Amino acid sequence: MAGSTEDPSGYVRWLERCVRLACQAEVLAPKPGNVAPGRPFADVSVADFLLSADVSAPHLARAGETGVGPAVLGAVKAVQDAIGANTNLGIVLLLAPLCAVAEGVPLVAGIRRVLSTLTRSDAEAVYAAIRLARPGGLGTSQRFDVRACEAPPDLLTAMRAAGDRDRVAAQYVTDFADVFRLADELASAMAAAPWAIAVRDVFLRELAAHPDTLIARKCGMAEAELVSRHAADVLQAVERGEPDAPQRLERFDRWLRSDGNRRNPGTTADLIAAALFVLLRERRIPVDLIPEGLPGESFRP
Repeated sequence: MAGSTEDPSGYVRWLERCVRLACQAEVLAPKPGNVAPGRPFADVSVADFLLSADVSAPHLARAGETGVGPAVLGAVKAVQDAIGANTNLGIVLLLAPLCAVAEGVPLVAGIRRVLSTLTRSDAEAVYAAIRLARPGGLGTSQRFDVRACEAPPDLLTAMRAAGDRDRVAAQYVTDFADVFRLADELASAMAAAPWAIAVRDVFLRELAAHPDTLIARKCGMAEAELVSRHAADVLQAVERGEPDAPQRLERFDRWLRSDGNRRNPGTTADLIAAALFVLLRERRIPVDLIPEGLPGESFRP
């Protein structure tokens, strides 16, 4: 990449590319219950997610310069201007701190410093972004309710208060432990299977092991745990190569999408997107691994 006066090393443009590719891989992979090629929701499609990634990327890539909070708010405003819907708030909240890690610093080593230096200004900007995005299933909190309270003294305080009911928030207080673990799992899976199938299977494994907190907030923990049990059954059929595995994947997808997509495992998908970004930014997978265009047989094992 050629340098420029504003980005002499080309690092910002590299981060933009990693953001776009990570988001593209996440939405194009055939993950049950999520928007995928040929499987839109009533209000958003794959094209909306790809456009959201495109307009978010410049703001996220400059998080190291602007700060995490302003990067989140800028990205959310750009998405609202482009499509008028909340397609990627969770992804934006996860990628902004990762993008803020300094060039040349491994993400695992650098994320703690980024998180430890978050300020009240970051909290105020993130609160403004969440209000603007109007995410579904937000729920209420006695402390630091986004809709009713001023921002807390620092962003970590708010994330700590929300961490038990939101796995995106929990990453801020665990140094992104789940994201880095998922990155390792994805790297291993991609070494053994086509990228889209690897993403799908790691997604299923994560959903089976950890009830999705978006589903829990919208439908209750009992329903989220039921989704996880179904995911475990489907994953077992896929891993064993059972003849009816494709049909079981289809049925699982239809069930998750029923009742207005209330069982959409969106938080799990957000974590997958962040893990894909880690692999791309750290050059653990080649950028040309993710092809342009839409994959064909979405749910074929």
